[in-house]
Amino acid sequence: MGDQQKNTQEPDVNQLRKVRREKLADLQANGKNPFEITKYDVTCHATDIKENFEEMEGKHVSVAGRVMQKRVMGKASFCNILDLSGNIQSYVARDSIGEESYKDFKKLDIGDIIGIEGEVFKTKTGEISIHASAVKLLSKSLQILPEKFHGLTNTDTRYRQRYVDLIVNPEVRDTFIKRSRIISAVRRYLDGQGFMEVETPMLVANAGGAAARPFETHFNALNEDLKLRISLELYLKRLIVGGLERVYEIGRVFRNEGLDTRHNPEFTLMELYQAYTDYNGMMDLTENLYRHVAQEVLGTTKIVYKGIEMDLGEPFERITMVDAVKKYAGVDWNEVETLEQARELAKEHNLEFEERHKKGDILNLFFEEYVEEHLLQPTFVMDHPVEISPLTKKKPENPNYVERFEFFMNGWEMANAYSELNDPIDQRERFAAQEEAFAAGDEEANHTDEDFLNALEIGMPPTGGIGFGIDRMCMLLTGAEAIRDVLLFPTMKSLDSDKKANKASESAVKENCDQIATEPEEIDFSNVKIEPLFEEMVDFDTFSKSDFRAVKVKACEAVKKSKKLLQFTLDDGTGTDRIILSGIHAYYEPEELVGKTLIAITNLPPRKMMGIESCGMLLSAVNNLKDSEDEELHLLMVDNHIPAGAKLY
Repeated sequence: MGDQQKNTQEPDVNQLRKVRREKLADLQANGKNPFEITKYDVTCHATDIKENFEEMEGKHVSVAGRVMQKRVMGKASFCNILDLSGNIQSYVARDSIGEESYKDFKKLDIGDIIGIEGEVFKTKTGEISIHASAVKLLSKSLQILPEKFHGLTNTDTRYRQRYVDLIVNPEVRDTFIKRSRIISAVRRYLDGQGFMEVETPMLVANAGGAAARPFETHFNALNEDLKLRISLELYLKRLIVGGLERVYEIGRVFRNEGLDTRHNPEFTLMELYQAYTDYNGMMDLTENLYRHVAQEVLGTTKIVYKGIEMDLGEPFERITMVDAVKKYAGVDWNEVETLEQARELAKEHNLEFEERHKKGDILNLFFEEYVEEHLLQPTFVMDHPVEISPLTKKKPENPNYVERFEFFMNGWEMANAYSELNDPIDQRERFAAQEEAFAAGDEEANHTDEDFLNALEIGMPPTGGIGFGIDRMCMLLTGAEAIRDVLLFPTMKSLDSDKKANKASESAVKENCDQIATEPEEIDFSNVKIEPLFEEMVDFDTFSKSDFRAVKVKACEAVKKSKKLLQFTLDDGTGTDRIILSGIHAYYEPEELVGKTLIAITNLPPRKMMGIESCGMLLSAVNNLKDSEDEELHLLMVDNHIPAGAKLY
């Protein structure tokens, strides 16, 4: 039945498009081509008229916008148009605009862009409107708006066609207007504090300043490989060396990571650096900045996000990482003296760590596992271990820790700040340690930046610095559930990516079709070691208790601080995202798994790994090789025609 309805609807839509093109052709034939119009004088917007009606009543105005509703009633009609500020109604009468213009008006379609001149008045029902004296078609819409003015609900389509989303979903337009106001408020505050806005390179030879994998590219003119920046830090610090005492930049950075509700491979970062202050000065600035922006944009310092109220008007809590771990995990790190003790504690608490992890790394694992989720109210977590802070000054009284803080709200890291390391000798040693970490398998480790070291040798004053994600700030202040909801054009997998892959595969097959016809592909399994089959039988009732489902990969990213784990965001057919972690990063990169259909067991009890709750298990085929400990793994992938949530029997 559903297919039948779809088949009957599709021609209707095509017919409607055809009618619109015929209307355009008729307009053009009669010398009324709307696409030849170059300008229209707009004197005010819808909200201006509504908010200032007492002043505007009886005045002649001209507005322009998109037709969202039209009611034709003989010699007089109503239409509703949408501009940047909102909707306004117009009363259109044949006697007021002329017979020919009224005929043209009746032929208008939902989605057309028009200009209206007329007097402001209030209808008998009390609705503020414009009594039209002239209506002009400014642009013809040849497409059909989804569900007319009732909204666009499919999230994938909304992100891909944001231009439609902005038209039919007023709350989306409000979100991005608010985002613009947030960024403007940040700029005004910093400008008022004597900061100078600057711009630094996006294409760099050495992508440093953060722990992340960069995107790589090639510059043909110089025949050099370059990277897209992952941070703004190292160039801004060069400017502090140059004597620009207070600088900031709001700009795009790029990190070659997975996609999820809080991560997009390109996002907006704000970093600032101030000479002659430290991380305490950065805490004061952050607290005042957030308070200022919330008050200016929202009119209040209280934020409610998913039912949780956060008060920016109260003093922000300040706690050390060691004290936070003691408070929420019951582990006193002051009593942990050796790496072996740290490893034993991790094992006792079922925390997965890697051979390269040092004592400070394991402390951070405890923090991520036990603490972050509790930091709902604005909180500064201070004094991180030196091992995870390569660009930060050590605490003079305890060099195992550094003068660093992370700012948390809603359990999210919102900002990261340092008393900046300005000792070039210490910095070189930190870079060397990062190079060792990279050699040991940490793909996110920093590389030595000789020019930056030279800048430090010239001399950098004591400096405080901070970076925070603008997008997460916008999420909290707008109530957005996912980072894609505050990005106008989020990164999406190409709709034809599978077709392209299939086409390439078909092309390869075609090139070798004769060979394939006579010589089917031979796969050498002679070196494969197969484990003995289980002799113990399992009864059907026990087997049937396991819920095997087809799931589709919406997003996938590497888990921070882990070499093995990938975090999958999955569509399991329920409408609620399912998170599953799988230790298969040695075999797959996250980006190659997005869009695939996999098999998962969905009714296993949740298990926390690296501070993230994993709800289920993905199925893989695993085998060893003969006379070898080497393991092969193949994630089970099935036909994409299988819907999410399909149960396996």
